[in-house]
This record gives sequence, structure tokens and C-alpha cells, in this order.
Amino acid sequence: MTLEIVLTVAAALIGVGLFGALSQQSIVMVMMGLELVVNGVLLAGGAAWYFLTPALPDAQMLIVVALVVMAVEMVMGFAATIAIYRARQVDMVDMAEDLNG
Repeated sequence: MTLEIVLTVAAALIGVGLFGALSQQSIVMVMMGLELVVNGVLLAGGAAWYFLTPALPDAQMLIVVALVVMAVEMVMGFAATIAIYRARQVDMVDMAEDLNG
């Protein structure tokens, strides 16, 4: 496997994630699209570090920390989505636009 193949897969993940985040109305689907974008960025970063400096383990630790932070972020996002749904029965992005302030 080469760096070009991995970066192509990462670019595809980012592209599909952007399309999903920008084209969907459901809050959960937008969050899933953003999750794909972050996964693509992590894959590209991890592949670049693996192919450029394979002997250094610090890149692996950075990827693990970023994955943990991303998982916590998604849990918080889903908790906020559930709270919005319970309070207002709103599950679409357009109906929740009055939350801006």
C-alpha cells in the first residue's frame, strides 16, 4: 500500500463527509458527515506520519488522542441533540435554527 492510495481514500472520506454534512437536514446525519470528515483528516495525517517517519511512535499517540477527543465530542453532540429533541421535538436542522441566540 502506498501513500497515494491512502491519501486517495482519505480524500474520498472527506468528500463524502462534506457532501453528507452539507446536503442533509437531519442533525444526526450532519453529525455523521462531520465524523467522516474528521476520520478522513485523521487517516491522512496518520498515513503521512507513517510513511514519512515510520520509526517515531509519537504520531500514533497523537492519532489515538485525537480519536478519543473525537469520540467525546460526538457523545456531547448526541447528548445536545437528544436534549433539543426532548425539549422541542425538533430533529431537523432548519427547525432548530432559533437556537443561535
